[in-house]
Amino acid sequence: MKKFNQSILLLFLFGLLMTSCNSIRVYSDFDSEINFDNYKSFAFYKTGIDKVEISDIDKKRILKSIEKNLIAKGMTISDKPDLLVNISTKSSENIYIDNSYYSPYSLGWYPYYGRSYRRVSHTTSEGVLYIDIIDTNSKQLVWQGKGIGFLSSHKMNRDELVEGYVNKILSVYPPEEVLASN
Repeated sequence: MKKFNQSILLLFLFGLLMTSCNSIRVYSDFDSEINFDNYKSFAFYKTGIDKVEISDIDKKRILKSIEKNLIAKGMTISDKPDLLVNISTKSSENIYIDNSYYSPYSLGWYPYYGRSYRRVSHTTSEGVLYIDIIDTNSKQLVWQGKGIGFLSSHKMNRDELVEGYVNKILSVYPPEEVLASN
């Protein structure tokens, strides 16, 4: 029986892990006239990245994950790159309000007994990470990936959280149409 309970617990934890990874929604857009096979090297667009209003530690995590991912795709980092990589972020807070509830107690000199109230039940923070890929020759955006997911300051390993975001976004780079044509 104890072994059965451990199996159920492991299955539950695995399911929780899988659903937490799937909570990142990914979208991308690209210039369909571009042959992405021509791009072999990249560098980071420091001017744009310096303007991103997140901690330097999180910037470092994001850039490290992007670099690792693009190198795994066969690209190299270069002083004279074919592509520049930029990032940007957004966040928003969602506030959830409970339906009103009735209180039988009245405050003040009102002709009725009781009032309806609304209360905030909980809030969540949603973050967006954009990864922009720019052609260095034309200075034009050729690909943009966007990952949207819930942010949590309670995650134990932020390195893994950031790497998961970046991996999911860059899983659709280069675009499938390019891969299908080869």
